[in-house]
Amino acid sequence: MFDDMIDEAKKAFIDGNYKVAEPLLNQLILQSARNPEIYQMLATIFYDKGQFNKAIRTFKRALEIDPTYTDASVGLSIILNDLGRYEEGKKIFEDAKSLLDRKQGKLDPHFEERIAAKHEELADLYFQCKRYPESLEQLTKAQKLSSRKTDLSLRIAECFVQMGEPEKAVRDLISLLRDYPGFAPARLKLGIIQYNMNNLAEATEQFENVLVLDPHHSEAKRLLRMAQAAGITTLQL
Repeated sequence: MFDDMIDEAKKAFIDGNYKVAEPLLNQLILQSARNPEIYQMLATIFYDKGQFNKAIRTFKRALEIDPTYTDASVGLSIILNDLGRYEEGKKIFEDAKSLLDRKQGKLDPHFEERIAAKHEELADLYFQCKRYPESLEQLTKAQKLSSRKTDLSLRIAECFVQMGEPEKAVRDLISLLRDYPGFAPARLKLGIIQYNMNNLAEATEQFENVLVLDPHHSEAKRLLRMAQAAGITTLQL
């Protein structure tokens, strides 16, 4: 009965049917107060309803039960960041990660990817808040742990651009392309940054390189025409 109710609550929660999920979760709490996932789902519902104080208390309850429960630590971090409590939000996540490091070590083969994903979630949050240095810091940490180094490099480059440091973005992308010369998205990104720095010859070269890799790349064709025409439009990727 208890397991069936959890399954039903999870399904409603995943489907976004919070009107069904919330009373089920409250019933589950009455039956068992030691399951952090129940509190995490309920806290997420409170957050969605704008009940931030209740959400904070409920996420904290999940972490009291399991301090290494990263879904709760990320959820709590997001709320605290929404409220402008950036340092507090960052500390919550870092403390949970540190505990999880000690608890699991290298036993879980997917451990580092899971932690990298949490760093990415924080990076997304910081980026949305236009806190680009903090986003860069989280992406750099994710890159060290993840096998998705190419995709993360593009996001790191965009942080540098938003911080007004396109030269660093160019440097990192050139370094990436030494290791992955066939990674067309990096060449496209590099070409756009070069174009916006008014380095038209370098931009043209990168767009042409993309077309060598993929002669039918419509976006590269469009950007190449603009670079060759030496237009004044700022390019976006």
